[in-house]
Amino acid sequence: MVFLFKDKSIGSIIFLVILCGLVHIHLFLHPIASNMTEDNGLVSFGLRYCSSNILYSLVTPYLYLVIILIQAIRLNWLLNDLKMYNFSGFTAGLAYILLTAILPQWASLSAAVIGNSFVIWVFIFLSKLYGSPKPKETLFNTGLLVGVSFLCYHPTIILIPVALFALAVVRPFVLSEWFVLLLGIIAPIYLFASFVFLDDKMFLFFKTLPHFQLKMPINNSDVWLWVKVGSIFSMLLIGLQYWSLQNSRMVIQIRKNWGVMMVMLVIMLPIPFTFKNCGLDSAILWIVPLSSFIGNAYLYPKKAWLPNIIFFVSVGLVVHTNWVLCK
Repeated sequence: MVFLFKDKSIGSIIFLVILCGLVHIHLFLHPIASNMTEDNGLVSFGLRYCSSNILYSLVTPYLYLVIILIQAIRLNWLLNDLKMYNFSGFTAGLAYILLTAILPQWASLSAAVIGNSFVIWVFIFLSKLYGSPKPKETLFNTGLLVGVSFLCYHPTIILIPVALFALAVVRPFVLSEWFVLLLGIIAPIYLFASFVFLDDKMFLFFKTLPHFQLKMPINNSDVWLWVKVGSIFSMLLIGLQYWSLQNSRMVIQIRKNWGVMMVMLVIMLPIPFTFKNCGLDSAILWIVPLSSFIGNAYLYPKKAWLPNIIFFVSVGLVVHTNWVLCK
């Protein structure tokens, strides 16, 4: 089955669309409410405000599918365009679609799902830093996007250290560039604070500040949850193994892009454990770096049995998730 996604063709995109509908069939059989917490940023507030509209509940399943499809295709296109794989295909998009359906908390519209669009967008800007003819312009736009994403969804604050790391490893140290990046990050936050202050609604600004608390993102022990999480990280380890074999053959720019992706993954791991109002739904931010690395496990093995095993294990977990959501 995986061979259907190893070609860079319109056919692979069609198969992605079909796969997306199949792995999220629960949305049509038994639609579930969106994961909404008002204290997670402006997007959460907007979703909660719209939830009272009857039309919203009808549109939500289709909106969710469109969002994750666009994200999967955009991320896959970016990785191919940056030559981060030796062969062009849609294996990263395949991994992205399957991952969104493995955990029930990831299988519905939420602020975290929308937050993934900002994660991909920021990585696009960071990938342009190397050899950019106008680095300060790119850095300011990157900072501006990071600041806006933070206001929209609090856990994306982790993009700040990711952006700082990317600047440190991709470009030679120039103090003015660091100031430009920090200015871009601060600008939208300052403008929002000024707006609500002039409107005498500073309480809205304090609601946009993240609240940190060490906690477990689940309240009860679920064997299937640990099986699914263990399976995801097993796929990641396989992907990392094949990535390490290919990494030494890549040019320095591509290796640096992979380094930024690795840092993004490591920094994102504590998100569900450190943000007060976030549960496992916030862990969907992991999917961008996870699918990028797992895409290696689908693409590079010379024998087809290993990618197919990973694929059918993922499908089995997806079937269980759909069963849980529909029963």
